[in-house]
Amino acid sequence: MASLLGNLFILAAPSGAGKSSLIKALLEKHPQPERFPMQVSVSHTTRAPRPGETDGVHYHFVSHETFEALIEQGVFFEYAEVFGNYYGTSRVTIEQTLHKGIDVFLDIDWQGARQVKALMPDTCTVFILPPSLEVLQQRLTGRGQDSDEVIAGRMREAVSEMSHYDEFDYVIINDDFTDALAELESIVMAQRLRLNKQQLRHAALVQGLLGNNER
Repeated sequence: MASLLGNLFILAAPSGAGKSSLIKALLEKHPQPERFPMQVSVSHTTRAPRPGETDGVHYHFVSHETFEALIEQGVFFEYAEVFGNYYGTSRVTIEQTLHKGIDVFLDIDWQGARQVKALMPDTCTVFILPPSLEVLQQRLTGRGQDSDEVIAGRMREAVSEMSHYDEFDYVIINDDFTDALAELESIVMAQRLRLNKQQLRHAALVQGLLGNNER
């Protein structure tokens, strides 16, 4: 595959660790699309929309039958079944976005991260950890969206999810949100400044500066 101008980022974490909030805050901090073009990939899912969620904005909400048909068509970059529901990401859409020089964030689990990394080794992966299990449970309870039974299930799953943190390129402890956001921003900026990306982004400038003397 030809070099892609944009960067693909994967953020994974147990439910309640704050990865979605971190991505949202980063995008709000850099609203200038001409200088820092970045966006969140909108995944497909078979779970029901939560209060305040909009189809096509937060997720593409589809039936199990539709999702399984899309799997057969080879549409997904990665997909996984979590808590009885499917989640998947369109490969074509992501590649088209990266070709335009737009950074893309995937909010997926470790299983999806493995699949994407195998197909695109250049993907930058980040795992978000909570400062403690107690804080994680407080955050899940504070949402007011799930029953005690569901929260208990998410806490059990959190330990399994966190055991895969060492498969990722970077780890951020989301204790103080401001600090965690600054750490995520530094990772994103470092990826954008890598040699291969800067050579693509500023090819004309480099040629003008060096002329025929470029090695």
